Amino acid sequence: MAKSPILGLFESADHAADAGDALKAAGVPQTDYDFLTDTPYPEGAFGERYESHRLYIFPFVGAIIGLTVGILLTSMTQMAYPLVQGGKPILSLPPMAVVTYESTMLTAIIFTIIGIIFESRLPAFKQGLYDTRITEGYIGVLVNVDEEDLTKTQTLLTQAGAIDVIRNDGGPGA
Repeated sequence: MAKSPILGLFESADHAADAGDALKAAGVPQTDYDFLTDTPYPEGAFGERYESHRLYIFPFVGAIIGLTVGILLTSMTQMAYPLVQGGKPILSLPPMAVVTYESTMLTAIIFTIIGIIFESRLPAFKQGLYDTRITEGYIGVLVNVDEEDLTKTQTLLTQAGAIDVIRNDGGPGA
């Protein structure tokens, strides 16, 4: 079944939280609605779910790759061009440590930047339903519901105190 977005605009955080409670009581899954605001509110202020992220994996993978590349680069270079002097070992660890550290940090930082872009879902090719009044202080509750539940969801948002309800299909409230 196709889902359609519907956006309710609220003037206060209390009304937006009431809308979240009403949606939860109506059986709308928490993955189907989100709160949009220009003001930073504490995590869970609207009763929304905790968003898990995987950002910590990116620098770890980058560091492992950088460490491996650094060790391979320095050891293979010393083995390919041996400079034997006075019976010292061909593989000298102090110079390897510097290059390995630098390659580890460089790839960890690059992977962190890639991870931030990936976790931020950038670039967003498909623009969702949005209203510019959210940047003026209003709070938006964006709900993705089945098409036959649009009217019911619009009524829920209006009863919770929405000053405007916007539908993507051009129907009432659009």
